[in-house]
Amino acid sequence: MSSEAPLQLKPRLEISIDQARAIVRQISPDASVLSLTELHGGEISTVLEIALVDAPACILKVYPESLQWKMAKEVYVLGLLRDLGTTIPKILLADDTRSVVDLNYVLMTRLDGTVLGRREAALSEAGLFSIYAEMGAALRGINHVTLDSFGYIGPNGVWTAYPTNRAYMSAQLDRKLKEFCARGGDPALAERLRDSVEARQHLFEAATTPRLCHYDFHAGNVLVTSRGEPHLTGIVDFENATSGDPLLDIAKALYYFTAKDAPKRDGLLAGYGPIERPDWQQTLDLYRIYCTLELWCWMAQIGKREVLADLTRELAAAS
Repeated sequence: MSSEAPLQLKPRLEISIDQARAIVRQISPDASVLSLTELHGGEISTVLEIALVDAPACILKVYPESLQWKMAKEVYVLGLLRDLGTTIPKILLADDTRSVVDLNYVLMTRLDGTVLGRREAALSEAGLFSIYAEMGAALRGINHVTLDSFGYIGPNGVWTAYPTNRAYMSAQLDRKLKEFCARGGDPALAERLRDSVEARQHLFEAATTPRLCHYDFHAGNVLVTSRGEPHLTGIVDFENATSGDPLLDIAKALYYFTAKDAPKRDGLLAGYGPIERPDWQQTLDLYRIYCTLELWCWMAQIGKREVLADLTRELAAAS
């Protein structure tokens, strides 16, 4: 088991009205701050809503010390999506000077609507199918954006560029299996997983064009209308974006669905539209193994070891 201390996330900040005023006045000198409210959701950054007098509210997102580079990444990715039909946040200010708050932060527009996760329990199966179909169409729009190479996106584009999806996913698998073992995972299981994935790596080759993937597309990062039948009003949180195979993005979006979530799955896939790829369902199954391995490593990294047994069982069943 790794002796490394868990990664520290969500910086606990006591931001004063005066600090909020100093931040907002960099873009609006006459702004008057009414209140600050911490918003729930997300494991990485602290997100606050700043209510203003006689002006639309805005969102302050502060990044933890260990992940300060994610500020520039989010600015970069949102810039790629300027022409997306679905509303995304607009960056009003990105500040890495630490002159007001001793961490990197962005100030963004506040999108209308409420988080879909807060409405799901009251929706009918038809309502779930409908809103997830809207999400599927929006995800396809995100995946329509092309990049120059496969790889994880950093502050200024793809960090380590790979010429093919197979090369990228092979490197990712190798890195995550090493991390799995370093953090206390079973080496024998790691080898079985390696053999299982390598036997199907030809499936990765069908993705020939690197495309933008949100890679955290779920009900907590989607905003919908607050009343009546829900309709999509916005998408947030592009911190995990990568340049890869759209099927990887779909696999991650479907990851937490169970049998009772069939209306969500069916709606997402219907809205996404035809997937003109041979063996696409088998490819989704292959990506699910990677998503599970990645989640195991992440939970171990942030110290949530109580969930590792269930994830280990899922990996063992997939091997």
